[in-house]
Amino acid sequence: MAGNRDRFSTFSTATRLKQLGERTAAHVYRSQNRRQVRRSRLTGRAALLVLVLCTLVVALAYPMRQYVSQRSEIAEQERAADAAAKRLERLRDEKARWQDDAYAEQQARKHLHFVRPGETGYIMADPGAEAAQQRRTGHAGSDRPWYSNVWDGVDKADRPGD
Repeated sequence: MAGNRDRFSTFSTATRLKQLGERTAAHVYRSQNRRQVRRSRLTGRAALLVLVLCTLVVALAYPMRQYVSQRSEIAEQERAADAAAKRLERLRDEKARWQDDAYAEQQARKHLHFVRPGETGYIMADPGAEAAQQRRTGHAGSDRPWYSNVWDGVDKADRPGD
């Protein structure tokens, strides 16, 4: 033990710190060299991986876009088919109603003002409808010649925003 103490005591603290610093620097330098070797190898692999992924993205982009657009078209066609089926059902119901003579008679009385023999038919003029027509056209159409009404219609059609 005394020999160990003599060996350590022969070196000064500065010399021991210098040796410790050199060993640490050598260790750090070796570890940096190892990391650099690993980094360069990993970077090549990463670049290859990125290249492969980019190639896959480019190769699959167009088919995926086509797939998505076709799926939206299919959904749109299904909605149109559903709407057509609903419309067909309404038309079948209406056709079945028209097969009933009572419904046909009711519609003839309502829209064509048909009356049964012996009945007296009356048509009531709605004064509000005539006033609304005059407001819509801006004047009464019956007190002007027909060609003036036609020409006013052409003029209205030419004006933007009306």
